[in-house]
Amino acid sequence: MSIVLCAAPTPSASGLLLRPWRDDDVDALLDAYRDPVLRSWTRYPVTTRVEAIAFLRRSRQGWAADRRFSFAVLEASPDGERLVANVVLKDVTPGRPYAEVGYWTAAPARGRGVAPRAVTAVSDWAFARFAASGLTRLELLHQVDNPASCRVAEKSGYVFQEVLPARPPFPRDGHRHVRWRP
Repeated sequence: MSIVLCAAPTPSASGLLLRPWRDDDVDALLDAYRDPVLRSWTRYPVTTRVEAIAFLRRSRQGWAADRRFSFAVLEASPDGERLVANVVLKDVTPGRPYAEVGYWTAAPARGRGVAPRAVTAVSDWAFARFAASGLTRLELLHQVDNPASCRVAEKSGYVFQEVLPARPPFPRDGHRHVRWRP
């Protein structure tokens, strides 16, 4: 898939490049998941090379099925591009008015505005790309004990909608934030 999105730089942060995951992202993916905080917030942590390869395969399959679009988020560094986040648009179904956006941020990128800019870029793309299919609403879900995700949702134009009761695999209640198509 040749879709590439960009998030403009800010006075304090480099621009971001968002693209589909590639096979050569295995090492960067494993590096990101070495962070215990990231592993604690994700349903399916990537801790081995086999798991990383499976993650990348599922990413390709999602794009091929036109239902799940996972973006590696990269930032320029002196050594080239560095993986700083992942944003995924999931559960896209023609005729269904909503889909979900999820994300994670690599430890060195947290607190620098990476997640809101990346989530905004994917959300804008989703509304443009799937408007004709009936997409009018995006949802961002997270557990109630993750206030950083509340801030990302707000900065990305998602409005708090409701508290959701805990249900497997999530052990705690959650928040649903919603962004409507402009």
